[in-house]
Parts: sequence; C-alpha cells; structure tokens
Amino acid sequence: MKDLIYDIETYPNVFSITFMNTTNGKIKVFEMSEFRNDWDAFKKFAMNCSNGFARWVGFNNYYFDYPVIHFMMQNFKQGKTDGKKLAKAAYDKAQRLIKCSKDEKFSQIIWDNNQLVQQVDLFRIHHFDNPSRSTSLKVLEFNMRSDRVEDLPFDYTKPVSEKQKEILIEYNIHDVRETYKFYKLSADMIAFREKLTAKYDKNFLNHNDTKIGKDYFIMELEKAGIKCYTFGEEGRKPVQTKRDKIRIRDVIFPYIEFERPEFNEVLKWLKRQEITETKGVFTEIEDLGGLEQYANLKKVKGKVKNLNCIVDGFQFDFGTGGIHGSVEATVVTEDEKHAILDYDVTSLYPRVGIVNEAFPKHLTKKFCPIYNRLFEDRMEYPKGTPENAMLKLALNGVYGDSNNPYSPFYDPQYTMTITMNGQLMLCMLAEQMMKIEGLQLIQINTDGVTVRVPRDRIDDVEAINAAWMKTTMLTLERADYKAMFIRDVNNYIGQYTDGELKRKGAYEYEIDWHQNHSSLVIQKAVEAHLIHNKPVEESILDHDDIFDFMLRIKVPKNSRLEWGGDEIQNTTRYFMSTDGKPMVKIMPPLPKQVKEDPNAPERYFRQHVRGKNDQWGVTPMNTMGHVENIDHEWYILEAKKLIDPLYSGLLDGMMA
Repeated sequence: MKDLIYDIETYPNVFSITFMNTTNGKIKVFEMSEFRNDWDAFKKFAMNCSNGFARWVGFNNYYFDYPVIHFMMQNFKQGKTDGKKLAKAAYDKAQRLIKCSKDEKFSQIIWDNNQLVQQVDLFRIHHFDNPSRSTSLKVLEFNMRSDRVEDLPFDYTKPVSEKQKEILIEYNIHDVRETYKFYKLSADMIAFREKLTAKYDKNFLNHNDTKIGKDYFIMELEKAGIKCYTFGEEGRKPVQTKRDKIRIRDVIFPYIEFERPEFNEVLKWLKRQEITETKGVFTEIEDLGGLEQYANLKKVKGKVKNLNCIVDGFQFDFGTGGIHGSVEATVVTEDEKHAILDYDVTSLYPRVGIVNEAFPKHLTKKFCPIYNRLFEDRMEYPKGTPENAMLKLALNGVYGDSNNPYSPFYDPQYTMTITMNGQLMLCMLAEQMMKIEGLQLIQINTDGVTVRVPRDRIDDVEAINAAWMKTTMLTLERADYKAMFIRDVNNYIGQYTDGELKRKGAYEYEIDWHQNHSSLVIQKAVEAHLIHNKPVEESILDHDDIFDFMLRIKVPKNSRLEWGGDEIQNTTRYFMSTDGKPMVKIMPPLPKQVKEDPNAPERYFRQHVRGKNDQWGVTPMNTMGHVENIDHEWYILEAKKLIDPLYSGLLDGMMA
C-alpha cells in the first residue's frame, strides 16, 4: 500500500486536491473550479485508492480535508456537475466545519470503518488536537527550518481570478511538500502504531501517545470482564463514577504522618477540605487557619495565593496536581565535601495506586492487579521496544484520564487519592532528610526531591530512603548532579556528574514540535557560558547556524502584522537586524470596547520594544536567502537575561 500525502484548498470558486506519491515524489493536482473540472478523474482516482492502492496522509485531514472530500464523494456523481458548483459546495462544507463548535466538529468526523480511503493524520498522531499543543502547518514550517514559510496567499472568503488560482495551486503543492517533510520526521511514530495495530488487531494508527496507552488498558480491562462502556440509542457512553463532592480526609492514607508542625498544619488544613472541583481549588485561599503562621501570605485579590508552608526557609507549594518547591536565582555545585543528589520515584502516580490498591470505583478492585501486571510486563521489555513504550503510555495515561469527564477511567476521587498522597509522601521524605546536619533541600517536584548533602552523610540519606521505601512501598532512583543553574522550579539546567544535561523551561532548546523554536542561539549560548564558561558574546558572534537566529510570530486571522508600515503575512519568520524596520501587531478592539463604543479603534502592539519611543529593527525572512546585518546585540542581551538572575541569590558555600 502506497502512502499519498494530500491537502485541499477551498475557495468560493476553486476547490483543489493535491497528492504527492511518497514513493517517487510525483505531484498530482485535481482542480474543480469555474476554469477547470477534474471531478470525474478524481473520483476514478479515489476509487482506485479505496481498492487498496493507497492510503492518504494529511495534516488535520481527520477533522477537515477528508470530511470535505467524503461529503463531496457522497453527494456529487461523475459527469453531472460543473466545476464552479462543485467548488462552491466544497467551500460551503469547509466553512461549516471551520465555524462549528468542538462537539459539532467531533460529530463530523468520518471514522475508520466508514472511510472510503484509509486516513493517516499527522495532526492527531502528534496530539495537536489538544488545545495546549495546537500547532499549524505554518508553525511547523518554521520549526522544521523550511526554505519557505508560506501563508495563505488570498482572502479565503473571496473568489480568485484565474491568475490567482495558479498561485493558489502552487500554494497547495507547497503545503503538500511540507506535510511530506513532517511525514518523514514522523516515520518512527507511524511505524510504532503500525506494529501495535498488527499485533493487537485494533487500529492504533491515528492515536496520540496517551490514547494508545488508554485504549490498551481498556482492552485489558474488558478481557477481565470489566465493563468500560455502555451502548444505547445515544451510542457509546463511558462507565464512570461521578462525585458531588470529595472529602480530602477520606482519601489520605493512614500512614501519612509528620513531626514538623508546618507539615502537620498542612495535613490538618487538607483534612478539613471538601471540594467539588479538582483544578485550582487550592489557590486564592481565604482562611489558612493554624497554617497561617508557617505560610507565605502573599495575596492576590485579598486572598492567599496558594496552599503552602515554609520549613527552614524552604517553601513547599501544594496543589491538586502535585507539589513544587525550589531554591531560586541560584547556582548549586558539588565539591569535595558536598554532593548533589536527585531522587525520583519510579512511576510515582501509577505505583501509588497499585501498592495502595486505589482504583476508580466503577472499575472495581479487579483494576489493581491488571494495573500491576502492566507495570511488571513493562519491566520485561527492553527500553526502546514498541511494547515497552506502549505499556509506559498505558501506565501514565490512566491516571491523567481519571480526571477526564469523557473517559471510562473517570473518578475524580481516585485522582485526588493519587495526587494528595503522592505529594504528602514526598513531604515525609523531605522532612526526614532535612534533619541531616548540613543537608540543604534544593528542589521538590511532582515525583522527587533534590538535595545538597555532605558526602559523609550520604549513608544517612540512603538509610532514610530505605525506611521511606519500606513504608510507602515505592522505589527511589538516584542521579548525581555536578551543578544546577536554577532560575526557579520550572526553569533550570542540571549537569549530571557524567556530563549529561537536563534542561527545563527557558533553558531548553531540544524541544517538541508544538513549542516555539525561536532564537535558539540564545539558549545555546547560555548553556555554553554556564557549562563551559564561554562568553555569550563569543558564542553568538561565532554561531554559524543561521536558523538559530530566526524568530517566529503568528497572529490570528482577524488580526494583521505590519513591518515598517507595510502589511506582511500573519505567520512570519524574521531576525533581529541592524538595518531592519519595526514590527507591529494590530488586533481588533475587545468585545467590551466595542460594546462601549461601536467605533472603538484597533489595538496596536509594538514588537521588541527598545525604549519608550523606540523599537528594535527586524527583517522578515519567509523565504530563506542571504542574511546580513544580524543585530547580535539583541541576542546577547537576551542571553544575559537568562544568566544574570542565576547569580542574584547564591546560597552560602554553593558557588564553585
């Protein structure tokens, strides 16, 4: 079976469908317009594909491209409709899909068993249909470092001329080629899904990673006779346990106990709480009770910002998703007398549920041995194998979906059981570690702690860990740091003793496709300075990868972007330049402003403000060419913004 990359364009008078053969790179364009009608040829081509000749690979084709084509195939026969009418019908269908609500869009999907041609959707595989990961093909063109970053050339609500149509077709071909580029970069993910599909006789092809794990777990539950769905007139519905309220005291394990008054007051406060939501409920707190004497009382809108306590100067922040705390603006180093040790709990959230026999109520106690078996099965497969990867996804996906109201794992009390006890267990560990003379707590996060400890007291730390593991039945894994460069809990670089690096937040540059790949020369120069003591000026001036200097801006369709007063495309690649012009983002007035004044002016946002009446100059580079006059000063200053805060809060004796 061949893979054909495809993409469609819909305008009021032009409907084009472009395919690229991944075997030989050949392009085939079908045009239905007032100028030409390839409908008969397309239908014949599609029928050949449906007979097993090919599958169609696209980007967001599950939600957009294929539903349009399927609608047209079902409603327009060969030889009976002119091209202009076909184009208008496709355009109208496309607009309905674009404008419909999330629930309506879901109902418009043509599922696998009803597709005329098998679909592969890179958008779904990479989980870009999650709002927090939403990524357009234009953004990917920037992140993939394509020669061209090309936006839609004309207003899609208006008909195009014959000359414009030719440009539109070229744009359609460009998008197909860019999709092919991303297809090649996704080859391992597709192969993994193909292996799972063949092994388990279930179509995993368009599943994101999390859904792979959840569906596999559901398969195992159903094998054990646990009903995950009911079927009726309204279709399939997940079996769930819904809660009107959750009493936190009901979910805390009996062996959770503390010696320090700070932690005991946190525990007392939590046990008084009854919640009806599971997100954001421990923020903006009105009454901390006895905990107030041990907490940071910083307020937002007259309320304490979040549930916290301060122990020996270290702040622990609690939440429904986990615990966080870190020293800030600090460089921490090992030396002859001190080590930096990081302890992570192996599969914390799955294991908390497994060893304590916690389970979503409707899935019964049978859930626990199945969950445990999946954990043990994973240990039998080497890392890097499809089985190991899939079982890891199954273990981690289940906990997250216990708080998903559309999932058969849904039981928010199970979610709270895991998160509340997980963070309190880590506090028990930290409390005992902090008794050790000379030990300093560096970080505590969702699944572990990091400490700086005298080397002659490491055995004491290990003894505490052993006792904690016996109590909690969880396992700690150790890693040793050489140094940590910490801005805050979410932004730091950690250098392990073997030289490997852990980068977080603002210091990352090996990042996911949905993240912003702008000006990565900055992070690379910062790392070279922190790890190798290389001046940032030298790194940036000597850097020879021009793409690392590029930035990306994307504005919504209802807005526009101006460079030096001229409008440019809404998704633009550019670099900071000494002879550049200022860039401005122009957005419509807010609904509130329009309500107060129907003639409210547009909103102007100057980009890269240099001073009160000054901006840095930029030069667009949507088509890569020779780059001159890079304004290295801007990149150097931005790098120093990531370095300078690290040295403002040094802990005594920690700086090498």
